[in-house]
Amino acid sequence: MSGPRPVRAPRGNQLTTLGWQQEAALRMLQNNLDPEVAEHPDQLVVYGGTGRAARDWPSFDAMVRTLRTLKQDETMLVQSGRPVGVLTTHEWAPRVLLANSNLVGDWANWEEFRRLEHLGLTMYGQMTAGSWIYIGTQGILQGTYETFAAVGAKLAETRGGDGSLAGTITLTAGLGGMGGAQPLAVTMNGGVALCIDCDPRAIDRRIEHRYLDVRADSLQHALRLATDARDKREPLSIGVLGNAAELLPRLLADGAPIDIVTDQTSAHDPLAYLPTGVAFEEMATYAAEKPADFTQRARESMARHVEAMVGFQDAGAEVFDYGNSIRGEARLAGYGRAFDFPGFVPAYIRPLFCEGKGPFRWAALSGDPADIAATDRAVLDLFPENEQLARWIRLAGERVTFQGLPARICWLGQGERDRAGERFNDMVASGEISAPLAIGRDHLDTGSVASPYRETEAMADGSDAIADWPLLNAMVNVASGASWVSIHHGGGVGMGRSLHAGQVTVADGTPLAGEKIRRVLTNDPGTGVIRHVDAGYPEAEETARREGVRIPMREGDTPDATGAPAGEAGR
Repeated sequence: MSGPRPVRAPRGNQLTTLGWQQEAALRMLQNNLDPEVAEHPDQLVVYGGTGRAARDWPSFDAMVRTLRTLKQDETMLVQSGRPVGVLTTHEWAPRVLLANSNLVGDWANWEEFRRLEHLGLTMYGQMTAGSWIYIGTQGILQGTYETFAAVGAKLAETRGGDGSLAGTITLTAGLGGMGGAQPLAVTMNGGVALCIDCDPRAIDRRIEHRYLDVRADSLQHALRLATDARDKREPLSIGVLGNAAELLPRLLADGAPIDIVTDQTSAHDPLAYLPTGVAFEEMATYAAEKPADFTQRARESMARHVEAMVGFQDAGAEVFDYGNSIRGEARLAGYGRAFDFPGFVPAYIRPLFCEGKGPFRWAALSGDPADIAATDRAVLDLFPENEQLARWIRLAGERVTFQGLPARICWLGQGERDRAGERFNDMVASGEISAPLAIGRDHLDTGSVASPYRETEAMADGSDAIADWPLLNAMVNVASGASWVSIHHGGGVGMGRSLHAGQVTVADGTPLAGEKIRRVLTNDPGTGVIRHVDAGYPEAEETARREGVRIPMREGDTPDATGAPAGEAGR
């Protein structure tokens, strides 16, 4: 009988399927549920409180069984975590196509989703949980690192300093699969992080995986540790047990010396946020038995949480939303100033998106950390002029503990991802890497998402909610030869608030893989450049010119890249 059991991906270079594209999909599905990786593997939950890799255990078993027999010209269709068909396609087609949590507009809300989920008809795929490219907390780490680096640069402009976070205290909450990246990202930038979580297991897990340094005995103890480290300009991350909706207002009232405030609780889903006055041990039962009552109390607590964040901003702190929809939930509870502070994308990241930069990641299917070390060296060799990238790769090699299959992430842009992917494929072919790599990314990327509370907040042309772009991105990746492609709804911010797409392309050392990699890793970030050119960003227009990305609406009578008027090039 199918049911919970420990899951771990095979290691080594021996196939258990009929080809490496299928093998990669199988191993990454299994890796998502590795106890080192998943938050609640027995429930098939990978991260984000409810983000699943499969709808139920029979569906998981059917996907594993099908991937082991899938041919090189067949494609498995997965509907919200359940395999529903295998169709004959061709060798350039993806081996797997996934669609998760998608509902028609008027029905795209938590109540309808939960009704359908209760009937066994859907599941919440988050972003990389239901698309089988989650790599543990490292998956969000560099994006968080880049964000805090941008915060440091901004503070240097306004307060002086060296651009690091040395001598500052960051206050945040949430140490789950996403939020667990925050303490390490802050300390990698030289700062002090004070991190609140209501789950003692989350704090202990982050310490075990070296993302968090110490656990404080109390809020007062945490503040003493934080201020001592700040005064010595030493990096330190401190976990403290408690409810953020209670502790942030207390810290604000006490005049705590906080420089930066953000949040990474699971606020996108009110049933995953602990209301004040509710014991953590009672949370799951209360949410299951009285979801409407729980939701209302959770939103009211989020309003108090956000009100305290606004209070810190009024007191002079740098405050930003890190993309979990807590501002939207607080506004639903009636708090009128919920959007007084910005989201992290418009505040810090959008210039990177305009260059096609985003979270490029890869996993060593061999399970051998030496393969990741080899790719680290290759990245440093490919981009010697990028000092920020080099610093990240060195720090990651020193400080990141692998979870499940060894993996790495770094932010690369248009004209860079394809170069890295082709080098990796050559390294597999030559034997420098012992087995193929699965190359993918977060769905939080330059052209793959429509999310008005996060990635597309405050677009220059007002196109925040236009969802054509992730659909075009997914179709382009299918047409370009990605190994598997996914389209999801709601991940990161909740039902009704986003559409997003993902792709994974396997570097197996073959010439065919090289051709696919060249196209996918050029076209995938290219859709982001196009999206930001269309929105009117000059940085994106410059990237398009530099990298030869064709923009039909910019051609007309404008000279093309060769200097000839449109229509005359090549005559």
